[in-house]
Amino acid sequence: MLSSGFMKIVYPCWKPSVEGDDNNNNGSRKSRDESGRSEGLLWYKDLGHHVNGEFSMAVVQANNLLEDASQLESGPLSLYDSGPKGTFVGIYDGHGGPETSRFVNDHLFNNLKRFTAEHQGMTVDAINKAYAATEEDFLCLVREQWCNKPQLASVGTCCLVGMICNGTLYIANAGDSRVVLGRSERALREVRAIQVSEEHNASIESVREELRSMHPDDSQIVVLKHKVWRVKGIIQISRSIGDAYLKRSEFNREPLLAKFRLPEPFHKPILSAKPAIYVEKIYPQDEFLIFASDGLWEHLSNQEAVDLVHRSPRNGIARRLIKTALREAAKKREMRYSDLKKIDRGVRRHFHDDITVIVLFIDHQLISKNSWNGATVSIRGAGGTPTDGNS
Repeated sequence: MLSSGFMKIVYPCWKPSVEGDDNNNNGSRKSRDESGRSEGLLWYKDLGHHVNGEFSMAVVQANNLLEDASQLESGPLSLYDSGPKGTFVGIYDGHGGPETSRFVNDHLFNNLKRFTAEHQGMTVDAINKAYAATEEDFLCLVREQWCNKPQLASVGTCCLVGMICNGTLYIANAGDSRVVLGRSERALREVRAIQVSEEHNASIESVREELRSMHPDDSQIVVLKHKVWRVKGIIQISRSIGDAYLKRSEFNREPLLAKFRLPEPFHKPILSAKPAIYVEKIYPQDEFLIFASDGLWEHLSNQEAVDLVHRSPRNGIARRLIKTALREAAKKREMRYSDLKKIDRGVRRHFHDDITVIVLFIDHQLISKNSWNGATVSIRGAGGTPTDGNS
């Protein structure tokens, strides 16, 4: 169990347990609307329908302000009625604050619809242009607010999106969120985990090599600091939206805080907003996709997450994945899960990150029919705003 010294630090932050425990909802404060339910620091939509099947969605807050943002959009994927229909998922894991992840939540999907219309269909080029436009729009916002809010230059977000469109899966990722596919292996009577997205974290050797090849004259492009590889000794991810202070030299100066300022000006962006993109046909044995911020994968392996989804009811599965990750986080600190739930946001960040999960189930009959009944779904994780209630 926890040491007495640590207990003295965190005890004033403990509150009655309210966090989505199926067996203990006494005293919980619940709010409910069409888009989901909140219980303390946990928000969830246990089950919903999208164009190509069903979905489950959940978010748990650890930071003082929720820095994750997320969305699911199902229906038209273009500005034109004649354009493609399908389902869009976005996971935006913010850092340094919530501003960039919220901005991407508000702008990326609309940019994608614009470029899909321009290209008359879903294409890799349309996805790249949507990322680039969203990045440019945010950097313009940083410039506009530079005098009043210079710290906006140090805020960024990982950006993972997925689309199912015309029987094809499109995945685009900048950062270290992850999507894992559950593929049925009928001969073995199991579902195999296949990691679909490519991650951009300096802890991965290939990412360090990529950075060194892009910056051959900079011996300090990646630095091992406190046993963690970091870009310029500051940040772990190599791709993101935002983080203007590592994209443009004009933002790497006063009045930005000294801890973000590099000693010498740079002449090309250190981080990139360009996503790695994966495109593949959806196969009959593909059962579901798990989209999640790295807070989930810190505690669960790909196969553990896929096994849990495969063996559990669909209803509430995203919430169940988060709860399982929290139990693992508690176990690592020799702590009971019931006690972890009592710790307030902010202090919670010492135990786990904000975690966002969207599980997308694939109905192959709906995909093969390629029909749309006119219904649209638009839902934001945690209602699109940070959770205000304490747990």
